[in-house]
Amino acid sequence: MGSALLDWRMAAIRIIGFDPGLRHMGWGVIRQEGSRLSHVAHGTIESGVKGDLAARLKLLFEGACAVLAEHAPDEAAVEQTFVNKDAVATLKLGHARAIALLAPALSQIPVSEYAPNQVKKSLVGAGLAEKGQVMAMVKRILPQCGVVSPDAADALAIAITHAHHRKAAATLLRLRA
Repeated sequence: MGSALLDWRMAAIRIIGFDPGLRHMGWGVIRQEGSRLSHVAHGTIESGVKGDLAARLKLLFEGACAVLAEHAPDEAAVEQTFVNKDAVATLKLGHARAIALLAPALSQIPVSEYAPNQVKKSLVGAGLAEKGQVMAMVKRILPQCGVVSPDAADALAIAITHAHHRKAAATLLRLRA
């Protein structure tokens, strides 16, 4: 990946971000060409609120695979799970996160992971920023994205964070070379 990072300014790539959720899995695809970011597409994969867990996970997996096939991203970024007070809910969220990691991995797409506070800090400058602030920054960075659901906005934020980290890693490699 080192040589790919050295060429970050030349090659345009597509990055997909996933915001894992058992009911709603947000996704967002951006294009990075050098320091320029542009919106490609975004949406939400729905699994519903009722039904067998395995069936709901199947819907999420099929939806993620369909999005990957349609938009052919070069790299993927997934938000890490935070642990909350409800262990059962955290475990179920972990299942959805596994889908967000597995679907790109099966397509040979490199996957990076980012903590929620890292995403917020990357976009807003504060790790404790609120969802509304993140959404506002996504719309400012990608003004052509239009109306965005909170889940899709988070997914676009994750993709933007990955783009920023790619750029920083490439700069560091160039300085070391």
